[in-house]
Amino acid sequence: MEAPPALLEMIENSIQFIYSFGPIFEPTVVLVPEVVVEAVKELSISTGQDYDTLRQVLGLFACYPLGIIMGALPYGKTKHLFSFLLGTFLLQFTLGVQWIHQLITSLVCYGMFLTLPRKTTISIVPIFVMLYITLGHIHRQYIDYLGYTMDFTGAQMVITIKMYSFAYNLYDGEMIAKGTPDRASKKCAPFAIEKLPGLLEFLGFTFCFSNVLTGPAFEYSAYANACSGELLYTPDGKPRGKIPGRLIPCLKPLLLSFLVLGIHVVGSSYFPIHDTVDAQNNTPIIITEEFMSNSIFYRYGYMWIGLFFTRFKYYFAWKNAEGANNVWYAGFDGFDDKGNALGWETSNNIDILGFELAQNFKSLSAAWNKKTANWLGRYVYMRTNGSLIATYSLSAFWHGFYPGYYIFFLSTAMLTFCERIGRKKLTPLFHNAGDPKWSLYGIACCMATSFVAEYSVIGFIVLAWEWTYNTYKSFYFIGHIIPFVFYIVLSAVPSPKKDPKKKD
Repeated sequence: MEAPPALLEMIENSIQFIYSFGPIFEPTVVLVPEVVVEAVKELSISTGQDYDTLRQVLGLFACYPLGIIMGALPYGKTKHLFSFLLGTFLLQFTLGVQWIHQLITSLVCYGMFLTLPRKTTISIVPIFVMLYITLGHIHRQYIDYLGYTMDFTGAQMVITIKMYSFAYNLYDGEMIAKGTPDRASKKCAPFAIEKLPGLLEFLGFTFCFSNVLTGPAFEYSAYANACSGELLYTPDGKPRGKIPGRLIPCLKPLLLSFLVLGIHVVGSSYFPIHDTVDAQNNTPIIITEEFMSNSIFYRYGYMWIGLFFTRFKYYFAWKNAEGANNVWYAGFDGFDDKGNALGWETSNNIDILGFELAQNFKSLSAAWNKKTANWLGRYVYMRTNGSLIATYSLSAFWHGFYPGYYIFFLSTAMLTFCERIGRKKLTPLFHNAGDPKWSLYGIACCMATSFVAEYSVIGFIVLAWEWTYNTYKSFYFIGHIIPFVFYIVLSAVPSPKKDPKKKD
């Protein structure tokens, strides 16, 4: 069904109006020397790599030497200034004039935080940033439907999380200071902000070079503590504990990022999901007429393996960013009251084994894109009285407007309901507390989780409605029918009586 001509004309005129500001903002791209731009273009031609993708990858790796410099700088405003300038450099290097979207978003939000009540900003700031990313997604899908052109929306998704969370951090801080925190504010107290930081500190956070491109979008408190030295030292300058070395926490995720990148490149070449000639326009391999001539077991197995290799590109980006944050201790969790180091979870955005071997969707979600999951859990799920529909819908909204996103996230909500009823009525019968993780029941749960997850996530990969529908149809909608029947049957089964002698 085609859009009305009047609507298309309005969209086209709006886009051209926005483009008219390009020449105005072009002079702001001042931090990237022309010689660097030309060198990257020549490298792109000589290696046969896409120019935009190459810039993105080089930008990610540049965070490591920049992180070394950041770690050597004195604590305080110098670090904030450096974080802002280097974040600006990376955005200008990878996006050119489109870096201005990050600056506009930051300044508009800061103006709201500076002038409006906190009860207002927890509504208007999320609305503003979600509207901004919405327009970005619509623009991208309009001019490059199903394409993979790099634009500002990736970085915009990161700042959306930051600003959305920041609004609630300030609100929670005010409620706690007044002595009237609600349940959600109490749970999020460790991330609360007592007062609005200065503009330099704020821009240092929003432009933080080590996570501005792909995240992870951790809380402002983590960034501020890393810049102030609070993570490592007391106010009088004494170490809070034995400061751990950063070499292993930096090199381990960096080397792992190289490994998973290699696995992705090689594996995806043998088991591609999309057409290898023109992925944007040609039918995905898994629903071509030739591929459909194979048995359902072969087709499902192929898709299973293909999706396994596909997600390794996300592992690469997140593990690379993890090491870049750890270089200057931004990923360090600090010390406990006894001076023991707590670890490096702040920058860890993916638990690869935890995801691949998850026994339920709760564990699956907790292991994948952790900081985004934290945002959705703390500032959407908890603030909507535990609404799965609101949480998954906003997540889909944040990703964009391809039909495959919504089918995937709504399917995930259904599967989560199934998991909850299964945990309530089946788990006590087969998997009591204290049993080894890899019992027969545990393995069965792992296989079942993987089976339905791979089925449902395909919409997230092929995106278009027709491609998503035809893929599910090729498997007779089995991944939707089985969970539906599972839920109906278990709803009629009485819950097992709880043994009062056993712990939860």
